[in-house]
Amino acid sequence: MELQVRDKDFEITLSPFLEKEIHYSLKLTRRGIYSFGKCCAMARFLGFFERRFATNDTLSIPCYPSFIQLRKYQLLATTNRLNEMGIKRIRRIGAAMEFDHVRDYVQGDDYRRMNWKASAKVKKLMINQFEEEKSQPIYSFIDTGRAMRMPFEEMTLLDYSINATLVLSNAAILKHDRAGMLTFSKEIGNQVVAEKRNNQMMRISEALYHIQTEFQESEFGNLYTYANKHINKRSLIFIYTNFETLDALNRQLAYLRMLNRSHILVVIVFQNTELDELAKSSPHRTIEIYNQIIAEKFIYEKNLIIQELHRNGIQTIYTAPENLTINSINKYLEIKARGLI
Repeated sequence: MELQVRDKDFEITLSPFLEKEIHYSLKLTRRGIYSFGKCCAMARFLGFFERRFATNDTLSIPCYPSFIQLRKYQLLATTNRLNEMGIKRIRRIGAAMEFDHVRDYVQGDDYRRMNWKASAKVKKLMINQFEEEKSQPIYSFIDTGRAMRMPFEEMTLLDYSINATLVLSNAAILKHDRAGMLTFSKEIGNQVVAEKRNNQMMRISEALYHIQTEFQESEFGNLYTYANKHINKRSLIFIYTNFETLDALNRQLAYLRMLNRSHILVVIVFQNTELDELAKSSPHRTIEIYNQIIAEKFIYEKNLIIQELHRNGIQTIYTAPENLTINSINKYLEIKARGLI
């Protein structure tokens, strides 16, 4: 059962041939599609007779992820108060440049940008003109496999990833970059190409609001094949996934390495806050000692996962689920400031 509301009864009196509308509000706690079936009504006459009517009108209503968080970050950004949310200001130390046109050399121009081939052709010095590349592709790849079903604070890792993707995409668009996304598990799911459109955020929201986790293990080989075929320009790619063991990472590491050669890859590694609390607790019974040792083993393996990714030149975000959005934005700003894209 998707939704049950049992505390709302409406009683109205209708004269013949008249219509009346009843308005009420519902607070939906999960994103997705909610289907409302037939509308049933009981009609009474003089208190003695009662007849039941059912209309054939059915309705499906989409419930989108909350935009409150997105608007909050946007408001703080416009008022220069992002530091209140933990978002760092990073000095830009480089800039990605793309070719614009060839022009005549002017004294003082950087000779390293001299176009000798064009100079020889027109018999005068010519120089390549570059401009700062502002419209860069920023992609969010969201794993919808079984590893993303893990719940924290009544939300799954998939829910946290969707919220972070929405805020990150909006931040990228505000910085004149192009935001895109795709979901994947065994196969490639929904995708939105990183383009500069006025309705890009709505397209991303439409692609995400009804996404649910699957029971299969995700296949990163298909993800690499899709990215290699459809994403031709060097892009910044955030992969929202969940590796719990080093073996799980090693099964997919070859594909991550290949992706990282063509793009700037950032892999999210989720911190299991419940295991952290268990590892820091003071055990009193034998079973509690065993549980603490197992928790410490899993935490140690998470650190090995991060070390292995770094050893292969892959950037990571190690974060608690509730801090995912802030840390994703900080990583995006850091990479932009370093001029890596």
